[in-house]
Amino acid sequence: MKLYSYFRSSAAYRVRIALNLKGLPYEMVPIHLTKDGGRQHTPEFRAVNPQARVPALELSSGEVLTQSLAIIEYLDDIHPEPPLLPAAALGRAKSRAIAQMIACDIHPLNNLIALQYLRRQLKHEQPEIDAWYHHWIIEGFTALETMLAPGPYACGTHVTLADICLVPQVANARRLKVPLDKFPRITGVDAACMKLPAFDKARPENQPDAE
Repeated sequence: MKLYSYFRSSAAYRVRIALNLKGLPYEMVPIHLTKDGGRQHTPEFRAVNPQARVPALELSSGEVLTQSLAIIEYLDDIHPEPPLLPAAALGRAKSRAIAQMIACDIHPLNNLIALQYLRRQLKHEQPEIDAWYHHWIIEGFTALETMLAPGPYACGTHVTLADICLVPQVANARRLKVPLDKFPRITGVDAACMKLPAFDKARPENQPDAE
């Protein structure tokens, strides 16, 4: 398998964690999202993913999967051990809800393309962009903090899709200096996950394209 990735992309970070948890080997294909105007916009990469986003996972068959949550659930379907969703329907729904809060509500508002639009098209200054970023992280994390299980992981005693989405979002929040002292459950889950080799190996700073 080939994983088209960018070291700072939280969506690609999710897929790296899932691949590591499953113990699946893959070839990394770095796609730099800011150099040369963004290499995701090249014709070569658009032939892989017409949306010009990472991650994209090319299977041995030549099929290409996009969208991190779809990729992760595919991996869980074809390699069911260890499971990335709880066995019970209620637990699966709760894990998916947390994952979707992050991937569908929090992340899109502070994704690179949104921040670039604020800067380039709407002409906002960096302090305004930072305030936007902080606002939506804090808004989302405030709700999320009340939804996490006692731990050590987001949904209890086992790592799930929820943790796979939470850890990259915490990393982004720290990089952008969002204060996290009001979110002890979130930071506790992050700390527990980071003790696991699959999460540590997937860190942005541990990627071959890290700068």
